[in-house]
Amino acid sequence: MIQSDAESPLTVAVVIVSYKCAALTIECLRSVQQERTTPGVQIRAVVVDNASGDYPAIAREIDAAGWASWVTLIQAPSNGGFAYGNNLGIECAFSGDAPDYVYLLNPDAQVRAAAIGTLVRFLEAHSEAGIAGSSFENLDGSDWPIAFRFPGLVSELTSGLKIGPLTRLLQRWEVAMIMGNVTSQVDWICGASMLIRRAVFNAIGALDENYFLYFEETDFCRRAREAGFATWYVPESRVMHIMGQSTNVTDLSGGPKRLPGYWYESRRRYFAVTFGVGYAIAIDLVAVAAHSLAWAKRIILRRSHTQVPHFIRDLLRHSIIWGGNRELPAVRNFRPQG
Repeated sequence: MIQSDAESPLTVAVVIVSYKCAALTIECLRSVQQERTTPGVQIRAVVVDNASGDYPAIAREIDAAGWASWVTLIQAPSNGGFAYGNNLGIECAFSGDAPDYVYLLNPDAQVRAAAIGTLVRFLEAHSEAGIAGSSFENLDGSDWPIAFRFPGLVSELTSGLKIGPLTRLLQRWEVAMIMGNVTSQVDWICGASMLIRRAVFNAIGALDENYFLYFEETDFCRRAREAGFATWYVPESRVMHIMGQSTNVTDLSGGPKRLPGYWYESRRRYFAVTFGVGYAIAIDLVAVAAHSLAWAKRIILRRSHTQVPHFIRDLLRHSIIWGGNRELPAVRNFRPQG
Protein backbone atom coordinates (compact mmCIF):
# COMPACT_ATOMS: atom_id res chain seq x y z
CA MET A 1 0.00 0.00 0.00
CA ILE A 2 1.14 3.53 -0.77
CA GLN A 3 0.58 6.20 1.84
CA SER A 4 1.77 9.76 2.25
CA ASP A 5 3.24 11.01 5.53
CA ALA A 6 -0.19 12.35 6.47
CA GLU A 7 -1.75 8.94 5.65
CA SER A 8 -3.98 10.58 3.07
CA PRO A 9 -4.04 9.42 -0.56
CA LEU A 10 -1.31 10.68 -2.83
CA THR A 11 -2.77 12.51 -5.80
CA VAL A 12 -1.77 11.79 -9.39
CA ALA A 13 -2.93 13.89 -12.33
CA VAL A 14 -2.69 11.96 -15.60
CA VAL A 15 -2.22 14.28 -18.59
CA ILE A 16 -3.06 12.96 -22.07
CA VAL A 17 -2.74 15.08 -25.21
CA SER A 18 -4.88 13.88 -28.09
CA TYR A 19 -4.31 14.85 -31.70
CA LYS A 20 -6.54 13.11 -34.24
CA CYS A 21 -6.57 9.91 -32.22
CA ALA A 22 -9.83 10.03 -30.23
CA ALA A 23 -10.39 6.26 -30.29
CA LEU A 24 -6.90 5.58 -28.95
CA THR A 25 -7.36 8.22 -26.26
CA ILE A 26 -10.53 6.50 -25.03
CA GLU A 27 -8.74 3.15 -24.80
CA CYS A 28 -5.91 4.89 -22.94
CA LEU A 29 -8.42 6.33 -20.45
CA ARG A 30 -10.00 2.91 -20.07
CA SER A 31 -6.66 1.50 -18.95
CA VAL A 32 -6.18 4.39 -16.50
CA GLN A 33 -9.68 3.84 -15.10
CA GLN A 34 -8.67 0.35 -14.01
CA GLU A 35 -5.78 1.82 -12.00
CA ARG A 36 -8.03 4.09 -9.94
CA THR A 37 -8.46 1.34 -7.35
CA THR A 38 -4.73 1.51 -6.46
CA PRO A 39 -4.60 1.72 -2.64
CA GLY A 40 -3.23 5.00 -1.31
CA VAL A 41 -3.38 6.77 -4.68
CA GLN A 42 -6.08 9.08 -5.99
CA ILE A 43 -5.98 9.30 -9.77
CA ARG A 44 -7.66 11.88 -11.97
CA ALA A 45 -7.05 12.74 -15.59
CA VAL A 46 -6.87 15.78 -17.83
CA VAL A 47 -7.32 15.18 -21.56
CA VAL A 48 -6.29 17.94 -23.95
CA ASP A 49 -7.62 18.01 -27.50
CA ASN A 50 -4.74 19.78 -29.22
CA ALA A 51 -7.08 21.61 -31.65
CA SER A 52 -7.50 18.46 -33.73
CA GLY A 53 -11.27 18.05 -33.70
CA ASP A 54 -11.15 15.15 -31.22
CA TYR A 55 -13.11 17.03 -28.55
CA PRO A 56 -16.72 16.04 -29.49
CA ALA A 57 -15.95 12.32 -29.88
CA ILE A 58 -13.96 12.16 -26.62
CA ALA A 59 -16.63 14.15 -24.75
CA ARG A 60 -19.34 11.72 -25.87
CA GLU A 61 -17.33 8.71 -24.73
CA ILE A 62 -16.51 10.28 -21.35
CA ASP A 63 -20.20 10.95 -20.73
CA ALA A 64 -21.24 7.48 -21.91
CA ALA A 65 -18.67 5.78 -19.66
CA GLY A 66 -19.56 7.90 -16.63
CA TRP A 67 -16.03 9.25 -16.26
CA ALA A 68 -16.88 12.93 -15.85
CA SER A 69 -16.19 12.78 -12.10
CA TRP A 70 -12.50 12.09 -12.66
CA VAL A 71 -11.74 13.14 -16.25
CA THR A 72 -11.49 16.78 -17.31
CA LEU A 73 -11.54 17.45 -21.04
CA ILE A 74 -10.20 20.73 -22.39
CA GLN A 75 -9.72 22.06 -25.90
CA ALA A 76 -6.55 23.87 -26.90
CA PRO A 77 -7.21 27.10 -28.81
CA SER A 78 -4.54 26.09 -31.32
CA ASN A 79 -2.11 23.26 -31.98
CA GLY A 80 0.98 24.64 -30.32
CA GLY A 81 2.75 21.29 -30.24
CA PHE A 82 3.18 18.42 -27.80
CA ALA A 83 4.85 20.42 -25.04
CA TYR A 84 2.22 23.16 -25.36
CA GLY A 85 -0.63 20.66 -25.10
CA ASN A 86 0.91 18.93 -22.08
CA ASN A 87 1.47 22.27 -20.39
CA LEU A 88 -2.22 23.12 -20.80
CA GLY A 89 -3.06 19.86 -19.07
CA ILE A 90 -0.50 20.42 -16.32
CA GLU A 91 -1.78 23.95 -15.72
CA CYS A 92 -5.32 22.59 -15.48
CA ALA A 93 -4.16 19.96 -12.98
CA PHE A 94 -2.54 22.67 -10.83
CA SER A 95 -5.56 24.99 -11.00
CA GLY A 96 -7.15 23.33 -7.98
CA ASP A 97 -5.28 21.43 -5.31
CA ALA A 98 -1.84 20.83 -6.78
CA PRO A 99 -1.25 17.09 -7.35
CA ASP A 100 1.62 15.29 -5.69
CA TYR A 101 2.57 13.85 -9.07
CA VAL A 102 1.83 14.50 -12.73
CA TYR A 103 1.84 11.51 -15.05
CA LEU A 104 2.40 12.26 -18.74
CA LEU A 105 0.86 9.48 -20.84
CA ASN A 106 0.66 9.22 -24.62
CA PRO A 107 -2.81 8.66 -26.09
CA ASP A 108 -1.47 5.66 -28.04
CA ALA A 109 -0.39 3.97 -24.80
CA GLN A 110 -2.21 1.78 -22.30
CA VAL A 111 -1.02 1.22 -18.75
CA ARG A 112 -0.74 -2.35 -17.57
CA ALA A 113 -1.76 -3.45 -14.08
CA ALA A 114 -0.10 -1.44 -11.27
CA ALA A 115 1.98 0.63 -13.72
CA ILE A 116 1.10 3.97 -12.13
CA GLY A 117 1.25 2.76 -8.54
CA THR A 118 4.68 1.22 -9.15
CA LEU A 119 6.10 4.55 -10.32
CA VAL A 120 4.52 6.38 -7.37
CA ARG A 121 5.91 3.82 -4.94
CA PHE A 122 9.38 4.22 -6.43
CA LEU A 123 9.43 8.02 -6.20
CA GLU A 124 8.02 7.91 -2.68
CA ALA A 125 10.94 5.69 -1.68
CA HIS A 126 13.60 7.76 -3.47
CA SER A 127 13.47 11.41 -2.53
CA GLU A 128 16.42 12.29 -4.78
CA ALA A 129 14.52 11.09 -7.86
CA GLY A 130 12.23 13.53 -9.62
CA ILE A 131 11.15 11.59 -12.70
CA ALA A 132 10.35 7.92 -13.24
CA GLY A 133 9.42 6.10 -16.43
CA SER A 134 8.13 2.70 -17.46
CA SER A 135 9.29 -0.15 -19.62
CA PHE A 136 7.26 -0.64 -22.79
CA GLU A 137 5.78 -3.41 -24.82
CA ASN A 138 4.65 -3.18 -28.43
CA LEU A 139 1.13 -3.93 -29.60
CA ASP A 140 2.14 -7.53 -30.37
CA GLY A 141 3.45 -8.00 -26.80
CA SER A 142 7.14 -7.84 -27.69
CA ASP A 143 9.45 -5.84 -25.46
CA TRP A 144 10.66 -2.30 -26.09
CA PRO A 145 13.02 -1.91 -23.09
CA ILE A 146 14.68 1.37 -24.03
CA ALA A 147 15.98 4.35 -22.04
CA PHE A 148 18.36 7.04 -23.21
CA ARG A 149 21.61 8.93 -22.76
CA PHE A 150 21.78 12.62 -23.54
CA PRO A 151 22.86 13.17 -27.16
CA GLY A 152 26.07 14.98 -28.04
CA LEU A 153 28.86 15.21 -30.58
CA VAL A 154 30.04 11.60 -30.30
CA SER A 155 26.52 10.16 -30.48
CA GLU A 156 25.88 12.24 -33.62
CA LEU A 157 29.07 10.85 -35.15
CA THR A 158 28.29 7.21 -34.47
CA SER A 159 24.59 7.43 -35.36
CA GLY A 160 25.52 9.09 -38.65
CA LEU A 161 28.27 6.68 -39.72
CA LYS A 162 26.65 3.44 -38.55
CA ILE A 163 29.91 1.52 -39.02
CA GLY A 164 29.86 -1.67 -36.97
CA PRO A 165 33.31 -1.62 -35.33
CA LEU A 166 33.15 2.12 -34.63
CA THR A 167 29.60 1.84 -33.26
CA ARG A 168 30.71 -0.91 -30.89
CA LEU A 169 33.78 1.09 -29.83
CA LEU A 170 31.65 4.15 -29.04
CA GLN A 171 28.71 2.22 -27.64
CA ARG A 172 28.78 4.01 -24.30
CA TRP A 173 27.92 7.25 -26.10
CA GLU A 174 24.97 5.77 -28.01
CA VAL A 175 21.74 7.60 -27.16
CA ALA A 176 19.43 4.58 -26.99
CA MET A 177 20.21 1.99 -24.32
CA ILE A 178 18.72 -1.49 -24.19
CA MET A 179 17.71 -1.97 -20.59
CA GLY A 180 17.41 -5.07 -18.47
CA ASN A 181 14.99 -5.80 -15.67
CA VAL A 182 16.91 -3.74 -13.11
CA THR A 183 15.69 -0.33 -11.99
CA SER A 184 18.35 2.13 -13.15
CA GLN A 185 19.19 5.82 -13.13
CA VAL A 186 19.34 7.13 -16.70
CA ASP A 187 19.71 10.46 -18.49
CA TRP A 188 16.20 10.60 -19.93
CA ILE A 189 13.17 8.44 -20.63
CA CYS A 190 10.44 8.22 -23.24
CA GLY A 191 7.76 10.83 -22.57
CA ALA A 192 5.02 8.33 -23.41
CA SER A 193 4.99 7.30 -19.73
CA MET A 194 6.62 9.76 -17.36
CA LEU A 195 5.75 10.35 -13.70
CA ILE A 196 7.01 13.70 -12.38
CA ARG A 197 7.24 14.89 -8.79
CA ARG A 198 5.51 18.20 -8.03
CA ALA A 199 8.77 19.64 -6.71
CA VAL A 200 10.29 19.37 -10.20
CA PHE A 201 7.64 21.71 -11.62
CA ASN A 202 8.16 24.09 -8.71
CA ALA A 203 11.88 24.18 -9.50
CA ILE A 204 12.03 24.32 -13.32
CA GLY A 205 8.48 24.70 -14.58
CA ALA A 206 6.93 22.38 -17.14
CA LEU A 207 7.98 21.42 -20.68
CA ASP A 208 9.59 24.03 -22.93
CA GLU A 209 7.02 25.02 -25.57
CA ASN A 210 9.76 26.12 -27.95
CA TYR A 211 9.91 22.42 -28.84
CA PHE A 212 6.94 21.75 -31.09
CA LEU A 213 7.57 18.01 -31.04
CA TYR A 214 10.62 15.88 -30.14
CA PHE A 215 13.48 16.64 -27.74
CA GLU A 216 11.04 18.17 -25.22
CA GLU A 217 11.39 15.28 -22.76
CA THR A 218 15.16 15.17 -23.36
CA ASP A 219 15.39 18.85 -22.50
CA PHE A 220 13.05 18.49 -19.51
CA CYS A 221 15.09 15.67 -17.98
CA ARG A 222 18.29 17.66 -18.59
CA ARG A 223 16.89 20.73 -16.83
CA ALA A 224 15.61 18.54 -13.99
CA ARG A 225 19.06 17.00 -13.53
CA GLU A 226 20.63 20.46 -13.42
CA ALA A 227 18.16 21.32 -10.64
CA GLY A 228 19.16 18.19 -8.68
CA PHE A 229 16.42 15.75 -9.73
CA ALA A 230 17.45 12.36 -11.12
CA THR A 231 15.54 10.40 -13.76
CA TRP A 232 14.98 6.66 -13.34
CA TYR A 233 13.87 3.76 -15.51
CA VAL A 234 11.52 1.47 -13.55
CA PRO A 235 10.90 -1.71 -15.59
CA GLU A 236 8.40 -3.15 -13.10
CA SER A 237 6.01 -0.46 -14.37
CA ARG A 238 4.74 -1.74 -17.70
CA VAL A 239 3.01 0.20 -20.49
CA MET A 240 1.86 -0.89 -23.95
CA HIS A 241 2.75 1.71 -26.58
CA ILE A 242 1.62 1.58 -30.19
CA MET A 243 4.71 3.18 -31.69
CA GLY A 244 4.18 5.90 -34.25
CA GLN A 245 0.40 6.14 -33.94
CA SER A 246 0.25 9.62 -32.41
CA THR A 247 2.78 11.22 -34.81
CA ASN A 248 3.45 8.72 -37.64
CA VAL A 249 7.10 9.88 -37.71
CA THR A 250 8.40 6.80 -35.88
CA ASP A 251 6.25 4.37 -37.86
CA LEU A 252 8.82 2.63 -40.08
CA SER A 253 6.52 -0.03 -41.49
CA GLY A 254 6.86 1.46 -44.99
CA GLY A 255 10.56 2.26 -44.66
CA PRO A 256 12.25 5.47 -43.45
CA LYS A 257 10.19 8.63 -43.87
CA ARG A 258 11.31 12.18 -44.44
CA LEU A 259 11.48 13.94 -41.09
CA PRO A 260 9.36 17.06 -40.60
CA GLY A 261 10.99 20.46 -40.22
CA TYR A 262 10.06 20.68 -36.55
CA TRP A 263 12.27 17.64 -35.80
CA TYR A 264 15.34 19.50 -37.07
CA GLU A 265 14.28 22.70 -35.30
CA SER A 266 13.89 20.86 -31.99
CA ARG A 267 17.24 19.16 -32.47
CA ARG A 268 18.90 22.51 -33.24
CA ARG A 269 17.45 24.15 -30.14
CA TYR A 270 18.43 21.29 -27.87
CA PHE A 271 22.08 21.29 -28.89
CA ALA A 272 22.39 25.09 -28.88
CA VAL A 273 20.71 25.51 -25.48
CA THR A 274 22.67 22.63 -23.96
CA PHE A 275 26.15 23.27 -25.37
CA GLY A 276 26.14 26.81 -26.77
CA VAL A 277 26.08 27.96 -30.39
CA GLY A 278 29.76 27.28 -31.15
CA TYR A 279 29.68 23.68 -30.01
CA ALA A 280 26.30 23.13 -31.69
CA ILE A 281 27.88 24.24 -34.98
CA ALA A 282 30.64 21.65 -34.46
CA ILE A 283 28.00 18.97 -33.81
CA ASP A 284 26.23 19.83 -37.07
CA LEU A 285 29.45 19.73 -39.06
CA VAL A 286 30.27 16.31 -37.62
CA ALA A 287 26.73 15.08 -38.29
CA VAL A 288 26.77 16.25 -41.92
CA ALA A 289 30.17 14.65 -42.54
CA ALA A 290 29.14 11.37 -40.90
CA HIS A 291 25.85 11.10 -42.74
CA SER A 292 27.53 12.01 -46.04
CA LEU A 293 30.02 9.19 -45.65
CA ALA A 294 27.21 6.81 -44.72
CA TRP A 295 25.19 7.95 -47.74
CA ALA A 296 28.14 7.27 -50.06
CA LYS A 297 28.53 3.80 -48.54
CA ARG A 298 24.83 3.05 -49.11
CA ILE A 299 25.11 4.13 -52.74
CA ILE A 300 28.07 1.79 -53.29
CA LEU A 301 26.26 -1.08 -51.59
CA ARG A 302 22.98 -0.21 -53.33
CA ARG A 303 21.19 0.32 -50.03
CA SER A 304 20.11 3.91 -50.53
CA HIS A 305 16.51 2.94 -49.72
CA THR A 306 17.51 2.64 -46.05
CA GLN A 307 18.43 6.34 -45.83
CA VAL A 308 16.00 8.86 -44.32
CA PRO A 309 14.91 10.84 -47.41
CA HIS A 310 16.60 14.25 -47.84
CA PHE A 311 18.21 13.99 -44.38
CA ILE A 312 21.49 15.78 -45.18
CA ARG A 313 19.77 18.51 -47.17
CA ASP A 314 17.19 19.12 -44.43
CA LEU A 315 19.82 19.01 -41.68
CA LEU A 316 21.84 21.67 -43.47
CA ARG A 317 18.82 23.84 -44.15
CA HIS A 318 17.82 23.88 -40.47
CA SER A 319 21.37 23.96 -39.11
CA ILE A 320 22.56 26.53 -36.62
CA ILE A 321 25.54 27.03 -38.94
CA TRP A 322 23.45 29.75 -40.57
CA GLY A 323 23.07 33.03 -38.73
CA GLY A 324 19.35 33.16 -39.43
CA ASN A 325 18.87 29.97 -37.41
CA ARG A 326 20.51 31.22 -34.22
CA GLU A 327 17.56 32.82 -32.48
CA LEU A 328 17.09 31.04 -29.15
CA PRO A 329 14.00 32.26 -27.26
CA ALA A 330 13.96 31.80 -23.51
CA VAL A 331 12.23 28.76 -22.04
CA ARG A 332 8.47 29.17 -22.49
CA ASN A 333 6.40 27.02 -20.15
CA PHE A 334 3.89 26.81 -17.33
CA ARG A 335 5.23 27.52 -13.86
CA PRO A 336 3.20 26.85 -10.72
CA GLN A 337 2.57 29.89 -8.53
CA GLY A 338 3.99 29.97 -5.05
